[in-house]
This record gives sequence, structure tokens and C-alpha cells, in this order.
Amino acid sequence: MPSHDWLLTADERGNPDTSIPIWNTGNTVEPLIHGQSYFDRLVTEIEALESGDHLFFTDWRGDPDQLTREGGPTVAELFAAAAKRGVVVKGLLWRSHLDKLAYSQDENRNLSDDIEAAGGEVLLDQRVRRGGSHHQKLVVLRHPDHPERDVAFAGGIDLCHSRRDNAEHHGDPQAVSMASMYSDHPPWHDIQLALRGPVVGTLDQTFRERWSDRVPLDQGGPVATITDRLRGEDLSPDPLPEQPPDPPECGTHTVQVLRTYPAMRPPYGFAKLGERSVARGYTKAIKRARRLIYLEDQYLWSKEVAQLFAEAMRENPDLHLVAVVPRHPDVDGGFALPPNQVGREQAIALCKEAAADRVHIFDLENHAGTPIYVHAKMCVIDDVWCSVGSDNFNRRSWTHDSELSCAVLDETRDERAPADPARLGDGARRFPRELRLSLLREHLDRTPGDDLDLLEPSTAIEALTSAAERLRDWRDGGRKGPRPPGRLIPHETTPMPWYQRLWALPAYRLIYDPDGRPWRERRSGTW
Repeated sequence: MPSHDWLLTADERGNPDTSIPIWNTGNTVEPLIHGQSYFDRLVTEIEALESGDHLFFTDWRGDPDQLTREGGPTVAELFAAAAKRGVVVKGLLWRSHLDKLAYSQDENRNLSDDIEAAGGEVLLDQRVRRGGSHHQKLVVLRHPDHPERDVAFAGGIDLCHSRRDNAEHHGDPQAVSMASMYSDHPPWHDIQLALRGPVVGTLDQTFRERWSDRVPLDQGGPVATITDRLRGEDLSPDPLPEQPPDPPECGTHTVQVLRTYPAMRPPYGFAKLGERSVARGYTKAIKRARRLIYLEDQYLWSKEVAQLFAEAMRENPDLHLVAVVPRHPDVDGGFALPPNQVGREQAIALCKEAAADRVHIFDLENHAGTPIYVHAKMCVIDDVWCSVGSDNFNRRSWTHDSELSCAVLDETRDERAPADPARLGDGARRFPRELRLSLLREHLDRTPGDDLDLLEPSTAIEALTSAAERLRDWRDGGRKGPRPPGRLIPHETTPMPWYQRLWALPAYRLIYDPDGRPWRERRSGTW
């Protein structure tokens, strides 16, 4: 299976300004499903860092008091302790989110101040389009004297409240405020990847490109600039240590780092017209889909993205789309809720117009009946190609905010039938198939190994649909008798009244799902 059949070539990526490789071979990738698994691994790896090692991170939100494990260190304590040991700690946080994080003057509640007081450096980065954000969730750990120990973490999990949940889905005791139907401690479903091998060098370089870019950090306007200067914010990044050589090859996984950077002024030096390799990577892979697109996503609400699925299903009569999404948006209220609803309603309707009997949308609830907020951003296509990242299936993530995703191809074939579900000669591959099966087993309350009926796309869809309908009927029937196994429920959308749609649709398009492409790509409808 040539990698270029599924992965972008350098020309297809369309960003001549970046220095990162087009893809890396010889890696080992491990999915860490749920925040508790991720935080446990992060603590283990960071506490093993020694003087002279590197800890680089980017994040949309970082809560300094977020516990990494019960009775363990907070995020601020974990990172500050590393800096005190002589680890080179550098971070980039989205500046605009700070007002929403309830930070105070107390350095113990300010992630940037805590780490800088210990000898690290965390910058508040506002190099975004108007209304945009830095949404990447990346941690890179380098050991210059022991490159075989290098590891990076990339995916959908922020270093903040509500993320440290587990497979039981009782929620993080340290919770963010969300829509009331999610309870005081919202159950949270998410995924992060642990990556080893040469791709760690590519992710290191991704961080370094943004850190060293010459565009000033304070692009939030004169008020924000004055405020930052009065507070004494660090607006000038110090030089980074020399980048170590890439770690040695250690596995069978080829990884392509996909990114979104918007076209903005002043332009990024590493992406003068932006980068839309997330959108381009998904577009290429979706066009190759033949049997099953399985995805989990926080939003799934963009017409342009839904059109890709619709066209693929029209062209391939055996292709099914299975999507797991949140039951409700994370917000409620008369103004905030409708724009969040209208985009998903529009996207699902587009897909169902193409093939109503081959579109299967589900949401999740825990065993107590509380909806689980799906924050994961992942996709598996025909058990061959998969991607996990920070990007959602919407126009904002594909054009407007900064995003980071890792697409994975595995050299190791999975010989279980169907050995070649797409019948293109690629063959099912171990990593994407196991990722899909592990998620489906959890959603169906299955034990490891209880998945023979989940291998074939048609029988997998039958198992998902029947389990979801049994749970829905039990719920709607007053929850009488034993609860059926599983967490899946068929997702329902209610058409919005025309008078509400009249204002909600333009608000959604302009504010919630903006377009960050150059005008040429907007006019041509390309990424």
C-alpha cells in the first residue's frame, strides 16, 4: 500500500513555507482513551525528565490547579517541578482564554506564573484571526542524551478541568460549567495519542515554528497589548535549545502531522497563506472510503464537511457513515443554543439526503442516564487510515483556528475477516482497526475480545443500531426492568422553527463556524 494513496504529498499539503517532513515512518502510536489514562501517563513521563531534557507544550486552556491524578500533583506543580529540576520547560497558551479561566493574582492559580517562577517560560499567544483561537493540544518530551525515550502526546485533551474522566464516565471532580443536562460533573469522552519514533521530531519542529515566529504575540488589539504590558506579561520568547536529532525508528506506524493555520495578517512565517492540511488530508482519505467511515466528534456541523461525506456515499453505494456526537451542545440558553444546533441539523440533513439508510448518528450516556459529552476528534476509514487530533469536523477547525492532528497508517495487516473491507487491495491494518474496536466495545459494554461481530462493517452497524434502539426504548418506556447493556442512543435532531433559523444560521456561519481561507480558496470552494 503506497503511503501517497492515503497521505498528502508535499504538493497536496500546499504549504511551501513549513520545514516539517511530509510524513514519518517507523513510529509507535498508542491511543490513550479518556483523560485519566492520559494524565497518568503524562505524570509518569514528566517525572522521569532530568536536567537538560525538554518539555514543550501548546494548549487552548490550562488550569493550574487541575489534578493530574487523585492525590497527585496539579498541572502547575508537575510542570514547575520539572523546571526546578533543570528541565527546559516552554509553553504556548491561547491568550484570549485567560479571562474565562478564573485566574487570579495568586501565582498558584496562574499556570504561566507558576512555571515561570520555577524557571520555565509560558507565553500567552494571540496570533490568531479575529474570533479565532489556538486549539492545539500538544506535549513534546525530549531526552537529548537518550532519544529512544522521547515521546509526544497529541489529540483532543486539554490540561484543564473536566478532562480527567475514565471509562466509567462519572465525570471529573474538577468540572467546568456546562449545559445543565450534563450535571455538575459532566461525563467526558476524549482521546489523546502517545507517539514515539521520528514523528516526535516533527512535532517538536511544529512547536518550534510557532514559538520562533517573528509575528508579535500581542495581536489582540491595543487594549489587550496595554493590559499585558501593565501585568508584566512575557511577550518576547527566549531562544530554544538546539533541536535534538529525531528519535530512532521503533515501530510500524507511518504518521502524517496535519495542521490548520489561518490566512492572517501579519502572516505566519511558516505558513504565509495559512495551512489547511487537516482539511486536505481528510478530503483525500474520505474520497478513498468504500465501506465504513467511523468518527467521533464534538461538533460535526459544517455544510462543507458534510458535503464530502454526502458525495462519498453517493459515489459508493456500500459506504456507511457512523458518527458518535454529544447529545446536547455544551451551552444552553436562548441565544447561545440555536446557533450550536442549526449547524449540526444542517450537516446531518445533507448526509441523509444522500443516503438516509446509510447514515447512523449516535450519542452516549453513562449507566446513570447522564449524557456523556463527546469531545473526541477522531476518524477511522475502512480500518486502513485513521486520524486523532484537536480538530473538529467543521469549517472553523479546518480553516480558521490553529489545529493539530496525526493521521496514522500501520504496516501491520490485520488478517481477521474481512481482511480487505474496502476491496482496494490495501488490507485492514492493525492500529486503526483496534482503535475502532476498542471504542465500540466500550460503547456497547463489551469485554476485550468480544468483537467478532464488529469486524465486518454491516454486522457492526447492526450491533450498534440494535443496542442503541434497545437502550432508547428502555429509557422511553420509563426505565423498567434491567438496563440494557451499552451507552449508545440514536441521536435525534429537531427541526428548528423558521423564525429561529432566520437569525441562528447567519450567527452560526459568521461567529461559530467562520472561514479562515484566503479569498481565492473561498471563491473556488477548495481547501
